[in-house]
Amino acid sequence: MKHVFAAAAMALTVTPAMAENRIDIIRPDAPALAAYGAHVVGVRTYELSNPGQIDIVNTTADNAPIYDRPLTVEVWYPAAAGTEPGGTYEGVNLRAASVQVALEGQAVRDAAPSAEGKFPLIVISHGYPGNRFLMAHLGENLASKGYVTVSIDHTDSTYADQNAFGSTLLNRPLDQDFVVETFADFSGTAPELAAIIDGDTVGVIGYSMGGYGALIYGGAGVTQASTEYPWGTPNGLLQRHLAGSETHASMPNDKVKAIISIAPWGKNTGFWDAEGLAGFEKPLMLMAGSVDDVSVYSALRSIFAETTGTKRHLLTFENANHNAGAPMPSPAEGYQMVEGLDFAPFEHYADAVWDNTRMNNIAQHFATAFMDLHLKGDADKTAYLDLIPNAKDGVHKMGEDGKPTDEHSYWEGFGARTAAGLMFETLDAGN
Repeated sequence: MKHVFAAAAMALTVTPAMAENRIDIIRPDAPALAAYGAHVVGVRTYELSNPGQIDIVNTTADNAPIYDRPLTVEVWYPAAAGTEPGGTYEGVNLRAASVQVALEGQAVRDAAPSAEGKFPLIVISHGYPGNRFLMAHLGENLASKGYVTVSIDHTDSTYADQNAFGSTLLNRPLDQDFVVETFADFSGTAPELAAIIDGDTVGVIGYSMGGYGALIYGGAGVTQASTEYPWGTPNGLLQRHLAGSETHASMPNDKVKAIISIAPWGKNTGFWDAEGLAGFEKPLMLMAGSVDDVSVYSALRSIFAETTGTKRHLLTFENANHNAGAPMPSPAEGYQMVEGLDFAPFEHYADAVWDNTRMNNIAQHFATAFMDLHLKGDADKTAYLDLIPNAKDGVHKMGEDGKPTDEHSYWEGFGARTAAGLMFETLDAGN
């Protein structure tokens, strides 16, 4: 893939005139932790191969062939001091695989890694279909705050190679774990990058089918019924993730310390029951739109209620649909009809009520607080997660000294009126 770089100053706010296909816009009304951090960001692309995997696409009733499963990943990381920020991602597939676009961001292609120590690892997993750039805004943003972020192109599930859904059902948590283990010791491939990765301290962020995989990866085994769906994974192979099975019991990885699951698909079609969800064992943040009709908001609330084995949070964007928080803003090319689709690709990224950049900034804020708390042990971030449930009930009251008064109950990090339309609920383990 060819990449062309543009000289760009590190700007925390980008004006609309500069905003064509940008993934790094921070609005003036963004919550406090949305802003880019102190690190200039480097980016690299790697081609990986997971050997000995079942080739679901070519599986028949009589044969389940084995192959080396290819995975392309985009890696963002803190770059060496003195690196000048800014770059262009070229040749990125739009929702219509026949159309390629360029994205503008802060990351510098193949920059030398930082020499400032080790940084926790975060793995990012897209929806079906999607690609490794769908949540590039999170990849760049979190890397600037001292993380190495790795976003996966899931084979059989991208815009360019969308294929049998049963492959996605089986492979999502397996892909996630393979990437975690690969980058936990990446010294054989890129020793200078491996030197800055804390591979024992890992977070996972998944959207839609990525969120489905992340729940399984964190301990939520699927139901027997879901392993038998005729449209699902063939030959009962999904039993690998069956709740109570030995294979699924070995799935959670001790390296993974926290999971964010955005609009996870599956509960709406019976992939989990209360018993299976109770097996989830990692600190969890869920993000959802209150009118999600793909993963279905009532089903998402059931996931929140039934993951009783851990403390968890649910961030709700009121009146948002399935695209809440995760997808980057639609590239300008997505506003037009394209060959191969009966809708403008814009619809794949956008929400009818919420602005994508606004949702991205809110997701960046909460992801920063949650990952900093659980991956870096930053107890100060607890204040950003200890909130009254409905933001509209908050009182914004500041004294003459500019500090909150005793009456102040507005969400930490949000300016007056800027948390409108949001809910944030928390349940402790056992509840």
